[in-house]
Amino acid sequence: MPELPEVETVKESLKLRLVGRKILSSSVYHNNIIEYPSVQDFCTNIKGQQIHGMDRYGKWLIFVLDDYYLLSHLRMEGKYFFKTKQEEKNKHEHVIFSLDDGTELRYMDVRKFGKMHLIKKEEINKKGPFLEMGLEPWDKKLTATYLKEKYQKKKLPIKSTLLDQSIMVGIGNIYADEILFLSKINPLKSANTLTEEEIEKIIKNTRQVLKKAIAKGGTTIRSYTSVDGVHGLFQQELYVHNKVNYPCQYCQTTIIKIKVGGRGTYYCPNCQK
Repeated sequence: MPELPEVETVKESLKLRLVGRKILSSSVYHNNIIEYPSVQDFCTNIKGQQIHGMDRYGKWLIFVLDDYYLLSHLRMEGKYFFKTKQEEKNKHEHVIFSLDDGTELRYMDVRKFGKMHLIKKEEINKKGPFLEMGLEPWDKKLTATYLKEKYQKKKLPIKSTLLDQSIMVGIGNIYADEILFLSKINPLKSANTLTEEEIEKIIKNTRQVLKKAIAKGGTTIRSYTSVDGVHGLFQQELYVHNKVNYPCQYCQTTIIKIKVGGRGTYYCPNCQK
């Protein structure tokens, strides 16, 4: 699943080709992808809207239009591609936007888990997914005091808590493993038992890991690619994720894999006691 760095990479790729373009029409071939409003209203309201910019919040892409924000969550395997009108529609292309330069922006999603919202700009703080989301990793409000208050209510493992988007947005399975490794924190440790020093390490390493991953274009694992098949390179920098039976780069202890909250979790049993 694309996490914050991958979505940031998609955002920047889309921005290069979309800013200034006008959406002439849209076609929806799988209704469940449109979370809000109705498919009919979605197609009616987005028609004629110009794209003024691209933004991101957590794992959500934000298309900045004249009167609306188009929010797009890629979920497991959502991808965007630019194609000509003459190219045959792929069976996994579920939403197609016709642009004023003669091209089409096509949303492809093999598993059909992706979601889109089209929300009026003046209503973005009243409805939609952002109402229940936490802070961005670089938000000045993200302090040890903020996290400690949130974590005190959590008896879950810290690995599961890092994935909680209502506390801090953008972190998924891959980067949670890397952040905990660099912080020398066992993924099974209860969030409410973390010290202030450990929480400070989490904040520092979250920002460090995500910044580095963004610079590398994200992580390409299994079927994930960015816009038009662009691949990220951060997988070459991973310390523990997907490294089961490899030696730890710091102590040479064998990396192991366990399940935490149903998610495959990789860590060093020596560095993260």
